Amino acid sequence: MTDAVSPRMTTDLSGRVAIVTGAGRGIGRCISRTLARCAATIACVDVNLAAAEETVSLIHADGGQAAAFACDVTNSDQVNAVVDAVVQQYQELHILVNNAGITRDGLLLRMKDEQWDAVLNVNLRGTFLFTRAAARHLIKVGGARIINIASISGLMGNPGQANYSASKAGVIGFTRTVARELASRQVTVNAVAPGFIATDMAQALGESILKQIQDRTPLGRLGEPQDVADAVLFLASPAAAFITGTVLRVDGGLAE
Repeated sequence: MTDAVSPRMTTDLSGRVAIVTGAGRGIGRCISRTLARCAATIACVDVNLAAAEETVSLIHADGGQAAAFACDVTNSDQVNAVVDAVVQQYQELHILVNNAGITRDGLLLRMKDEQWDAVLNVNLRGTFLFTRAAARHLIKVGGARIINIASISGLMGNPGQANYSASKAGVIGFTRTVARELASRQVTVNAVAPGFIATDMAQALGESILKQIQDRTPLGRLGEPQDVADAVLFLASPAAAFITGTVLRVDGGLAE
């Protein structure tokens, strides 16, 4: 996985303020830097403040604007406080990227309650809480965007990931419903469903499994964080103004 960030499309997001959750590493960090490179101001949200601050430092080195915010996405009070703090600092909010997510893999018969609850709470409850908190601000601006990071596991399932697949399927259903609820306020709500992306989370699967996945992927490789970030950038751009309630797969054809 490369640390370089180079968006493959150009768009002007100047004057736009974006919240990105799970911004401290991997896909979230790449999304944050990509939006910042297109002149958006980024609120980098992560449960690990030091990791979020590192992302902010990278954005500043790129010449962008960003600030770090610590938040447990499962805690309603913390979520509300962070969204309010972002709006107080920047006056407006235009883009929300719900990226924070975890895995706690295990076969169904061995899965513990704690594994199930942790994944559903972060991946699905966290998306709900941030969307609810941000929506009251997003409806006040023109052309606001909500982009939820789902997964092809939520579309096709994946053995050993009953909790993760359920959470991401929930994100997809949530996305489609909220898209209908907010459409009259000109807020678009879409999901990006990555396949297997070359991140630390994927590396935990081991080389042999990753090789099998790569062989099953029609494009013959794992995705890169930039592949996902570019999809988010498109959905955040004016070019996606008439797209809402959709799921954009970024999986190299794996889910076909």
